[in-house]
Amino acid sequence: MSIEQRIEKLEYYCSLMLNMITPEKKPFYALVIRYGLTKEEVESILHLCEQLSEQYKQQKEEGFVIFTSLFTQFASALHPNLPLAETINALKQQQLFVPLMTEFQRLLHTLNE
Repeated sequence: MSIEQRIEKLEYYCSLMLNMITPEKKPFYALVIRYGLTKEEVESILHLCEQLSEQYKQQKEEGFVIFTSLFTQFASALHPNLPLAETINALKQQQLFVPLMTEFQRLLHTLNE
């Protein structure tokens, strides 16, 4: 990684930290920093969540009650450094994609039984 890339990464982390009063209020950003994701990697995750949220809404309107395919898409596309359950919890706690993350938490719980 070049010096310019490292500086860009540090600048990105600083901008995220400015948004954080405490990690409890911005747990997803705390995960991003802890696991060393780049701005592009975070944007990719957020974009994925936006797409899946739209699909979730459409499927709910169509009467779907099982959303395993969306969960599988999320899990397989998630950055390999991010723990699945911790990421879902952090996104929900930070009030990002709450209906989708609530469904994913339910699926996780079902899978762990």
